Amino acid sequence: MKRIINLGLIQMSCSEDLQKNFDKAVNFIEQAAQQGANIVCTQELFKSRYFPQVMDRKNFDLAEEIHGDTETMKRLTALAGDLQIVLIASLFEKRVSGLYHNTAVVIDADGSFLGKYRK
Repeated sequence: MKRIINLGLIQMSCSEDLQKNFDKAVNFIEQAAQQGANIVCTQELFKSRYFPQVMDRKNFDLAEEIHGDTETMKRLTALAGDLQIVLIASLFEKRVSGLYHNTAVVIDADGSFLGKYRK
């Protein structure tokens, strides 16, 4: 049996405004789902400008914990569940103080958190 899966890949410009970037990505995710995407992937570190090419300690302030009760994860899991899409989103994770990861979270189409991949 042949099954067709449609992918939505988000690539966008980002500003210094994290909330504006997040809202912009959500808009693109919603558009991709409306156009038939079953799986949507954000660009790497979509909530901020891409910064890893420069070593600057102030960028550590951009990191966030990744677990079910953070605002970012609540919004992403609700979005995936509402749109019934699998969502793969790249976030800058603060695991513990001094330990950071470029992390991809995977959220199932029912809004459940499936796991994460840390680079």
